[in-house]
Amino acid sequence: MDSLREIGYDLPSALADILDNSIAAQATHVDVSFMFDGADSWIRVVDDGAGMTGRVLEEAMRYGTERSYEPDELGRFGLGLKTASLSQCRRLTVASRRGRERRRIEIRRWDLDHVARTNRWEALRIDPSNAPPELVNPLLEHPGTVVFWEGLDRVLDYRLPGGAAARHGFGRLADDVGAHLRMVFHRFLAGEAAGHRRVLMTINGSPLAAWDPYVRAEPHTRALTPQWINLPMEGGDIRIRVKPFVLPTQERFSSAAAHAAAAGPQRWNRQQGFYFYRSDRLIQAGGWSRLRTTDEHTKLARVSVDLPIGSDELFRVNVAKMRVSVPAALRDPLMAIASGVASEAASSYRSGARSHGSRRVSEATVPVNAPTMVSALLPWERDVLTTIVALARDEFRDEPDTLRRLLSRIERMPASTPMIDPMPAQLVGRVLAIDPCAR
Repeated sequence: MDSLREIGYDLPSALADILDNSIAAQATHVDVSFMFDGADSWIRVVDDGAGMTGRVLEEAMRYGTERSYEPDELGRFGLGLKTASLSQCRRLTVASRRGRERRRIEIRRWDLDHVARTNRWEALRIDPSNAPPELVNPLLEHPGTVVFWEGLDRVLDYRLPGGAAARHGFGRLADDVGAHLRMVFHRFLAGEAAGHRRVLMTINGSPLAAWDPYVRAEPHTRALTPQWINLPMEGGDIRIRVKPFVLPTQERFSSAAAHAAAAGPQRWNRQQGFYFYRSDRLIQAGGWSRLRTTDEHTKLARVSVDLPIGSDELFRVNVAKMRVSVPAALRDPLMAIASGVASEAASSYRSGARSHGSRRVSEATVPVNAPTMVSALLPWERDVLTTIVALARDEFRDEPDTLRRLLSRIERMPASTPMIDPMPAQLVGRVLAIDPCAR
C-alpha cells in the first residue's frame, strides 16, 4: 500500500480520478470541499450518483477490484479510488447510499496507520451513527457517494500544518484543483460529452465553468479541417478523429481577460500541442508527444485527438490517466498533421508580431545583451534567431553548459555577421532534424 502511494498522482490528478467514478455513476452534481483545520484538515468529494450497496462498496475498496468495465467507462484498472486517494492522505473513508428506497448508508475505510499497526489487510466497517457529520449528512436526503480524505500528509507537507503558510497553501491548492477540473472535464461541464448530461462541478460550493482549450467562442479562432486516421489492427481498422485549431493572436482576442484565460493552467507554450481524450475525458493536455518541439512561434496550435473506444492498451494510458504514448504506426500521420497546424500557427503568430512590431517579440524570446546586434537584423532574421534560441533551449535543456555557451556566442555576434555562419554545427544539425521548416 505504501508503494502504490508513489504511482505518480498529484492532488489535481488524484481528485480528477475520483470524479471519474462520480461521472460513471451518472452524477449530475459533484462538489469538492476543502476544509482547513491544521493537521485535522480534510478534503471531501460528494456526488449525487447512483451510490453503492455494501457488497459493491466492499468490492470497490479492494485493490484490483474484480469487476468488468464497459469499453467507454472512465475507470479501467480497479485501482483509482484507492491509489488516487491514498497518494494524498493516510485515511480514506467512503460512504454510499444506493437509492431513495434504501435508507442505510454503507461506510468503509482504509486507514494506513491501522494497517501498519495491525499488519492486517483490513478495510474497516464504520457504523453511520459513529461517523462524523461531514461524511453522512450529504446522503441523508438523496443517494450518492462521499469520498472523505483525512491525514493529508502529502497535501499539508509543512513544518507547521496549522500555520499561515499551510493555510494559504491549502487555499492555492483548491484553486489549482479547480483549474485542472475545468480543463479535464470541460466537455462534461459544457454538456458536450456523448451519452452524458451536463455535469455541475463545484469547489466549496462555487460552480466551475468549462475551460475550452480551443476558445471556440472567440470569433478569430480558426478550426482547420478535421481529419480521420485509419490505423490497421488485427481485429480490423480503427479510426482516430483529429481536429486542429489555430488560436487568435493576442491582439485579436475579444479582451485581455479572454487572452489570459486561454493561456490555460500550464500557460501558453506548454499548452500547445495534442489534447488526447478518452471517452470525452481529457487525458493529456498539450505537448507534441516527441513528434516536434514546443516553440514560441507555434504556441497558438492545439490539436484535439479522440482515442477510439477500447484502444487503451494501444495508447498505453497510464493508471493515473495523465498521459498517453503514441503508437509507432500513428506517429507519421500525426506528425504530418502537427507540422501543418504548426505552420499555420507560426504564420498567424508572425503576422500578429509584424502588425505590432518585431522588437517586442525578439526581446521576449532572445536573451541577448547586445541590442545593437538585434536591432541590426532584418525582421525575418529576428524570427529565425528567435526560433533557433527556442529550439536550443528545449534541445539542450539537459546540457546546461552547452546551452550557456551557445547563448553566450549568440550574444557576442557582431551585427555584420551572417546569421547561420557562427552557429555550432551541432545545433544547426539538430535544428534541421527537429524542425524542417527551419531550412
